[in-house]
Amino acid sequence: MQALDPRVFNAVWAAVEPLLPARAPDTHPLGCHRGRIADRDCFYALLLRLVTGCSWRTAGRLGRGGATTLRARRDAWLAADLFDRLLEEALAAYDRIIGLDLSEVALDGSTHKAPCGGEGTGPNPTDRGKSGWKWSVATDRAGIPIGWATDGANRHDSKLLGPTLAAVGARGLLRDVETLHLDRGYDSAVTRTTCAEHGLTDVVCAKKRPRGTAKGTKHPQPLGLRWPVERTNAWFSNYGQLRRNTDRRVVQRLAQVALAVVFILTIKLFAWADRWNR
Repeated sequence: MQALDPRVFNAVWAAVEPLLPARAPDTHPLGCHRGRIADRDCFYALLLRLVTGCSWRTAGRLGRGGATTLRARRDAWLAADLFDRLLEEALAAYDRIIGLDLSEVALDGSTHKAPCGGEGTGPNPTDRGKSGWKWSVATDRAGIPIGWATDGANRHDSKLLGPTLAAVGARGLLRDVETLHLDRGYDSAVTRTTCAEHGLTDVVCAKKRPRGTAKGTKHPQPLGLRWPVERTNAWFSNYGQLRRNTDRRVVQRLAQVALAVVFILTIKLFAWADRWNR
């Protein structure tokens, strides 16, 4: 997994360190308390858990720190809005160095397991009604995530269209979108109304192959440019904690998605820097 490459991790940590919340110095009247686990070690353990999908205890063993320590550090960073600030910094860096291509934007949802339940989950109709969650993500032409929303696995993709577009608009990117590509499941009057409310008039919904048409024949309807978002969903699914999420709060899952996007962007930036060395 490229996210565990020391070069990638060191680059992300260099951006994380200035964003860490200030803390009071460790003091003890006898000077005999156990030393504080370094923030870098805790961040690496969080990355291990995100990549592998392992438990808190296993992440602490592979990295450093106990389960209670890692959860407490994660919660402190959530309270300091660290993950969202890190994400915006990574997106700004990518846009400045490579540039977002918003001429063609694709949007789709993906459903995954959430065995521990909690808020933002629901019965997964594709997994015998077991608990699951869903993300809806919009990507630029190269598959870079620019906005996303989450909900229970039983929520129809079209219900997440509005929140996903709102997330894109919150970053000031919606006005630069020229064409929006959607799956055929979005093809409805409600979808067109939602897109119009967000200023999107050029919307392409993939069409079902007409009945009786043989596979391999040319489709009479436009299928749209949907492969970037399908590939992005595969990138997300490579992270074990997104593929099988065991957290119980929406804010925790959103932090995991944000961290995954940060590492995706960092990997892309390194690939761009090494493009002449291949």
